[in-house]
Formats: sequence, C-alpha cells, structure tokens
Amino acid sequence: MTIISKDKVVSINYQIYDGEQLLEDASSSDGLLYLHGRRGIFPTLESALEGKSVGDQVTATLTPDEGYGFRKENSIERVSIKHLVSKKNLRPGAMVQLETPQGVRDAVLVKVGKFNVDIDTNHPFAGKTLRFDVNVVAVRDASAEELSHGHAHGAGGHNH
Repeated sequence: MTIISKDKVVSINYQIYDGEQLLEDASSSDGLLYLHGRRGIFPTLESALEGKSVGDQVTATLTPDEGYGFRKENSIERVSIKHLVSKKNLRPGAMVQLETPQGVRDAVLVKVGKFNVDIDTNHPFAGKTLRFDVNVVAVRDASAEELSHGHAHGAGGHNH
C-alpha cells in the first residue's frame, strides 16, 4: 500500500461546502491530480492528506486565509465579453471564467451589457470558511518528468 508523502502523485475526488451548502462537487469526476509536497493544492488540505492512502476519506476545514483569501471591496471591473471563456447564459450572479494574461480566472457576473460585463474579481469562494470532504482515489510514485516539472501529469502526459 502506497501512502501519500512528498513527491507522490495523488488523485482525489472532493466536495466543497460552506456550512451545509454544497459549493462544488467533484466526487464523481476522474479526480484532481497533484504532486504532493509541491504546493499544488492548499497547504492545509495537503497536510490533512499526508500519510493517507487509497480509499481514505479526509475532511479538512480551511479558513479564508488558508483558502481563497478574504473578499476585497471595490473589486468590480468592466471587461469586454470577448474575454469570457463562454459567452452563453450570461446572467448576474453566474460564475464565469475570464481569460487573462496570467491564465484563466474565475469571477462572478454582476451586470451584463451588450458588449461588456461587470465582474466581481474576487474568487467566488473568497471570504468563506470551507469544508473539503476528500476521497483518495490513487497514489503513485511521480515520474522523473513530473518531478522535473514540479507537477503531476495526466494519462496523456503534459499539456504545456
């Protein structure tokens, strides 16, 4: 039995809760892959998974400073609709993904216009104390390539 430790590739399924409200459900997905000990997930969650093995279930609670941070006031920005990953079903309150020079970011729509949208650039989970319910799906040794890149690669290799 392989246990989770530094430089192991770990696959997890999870659910994220704010109190009793389910915010995200990745419990039936193929799993999130990460390279343990390389800060690919929140440190508090990584610590809770240390020493666990396939089939183990872990619950970890993260305060805002351990998770997505605190909400920042005055974080409303107007951006062109062309910068949204998906332009369908745009309505206030919807979570969207925004293409930025630093990569894709999550945001919440505040107002939708013909050519522009106003978005709240806080992460949708910012300011929340979150409970992660995690199931360990797989644990394996990292390949030399994964170790040199500093992150896990999926079944098809890396995409960067």
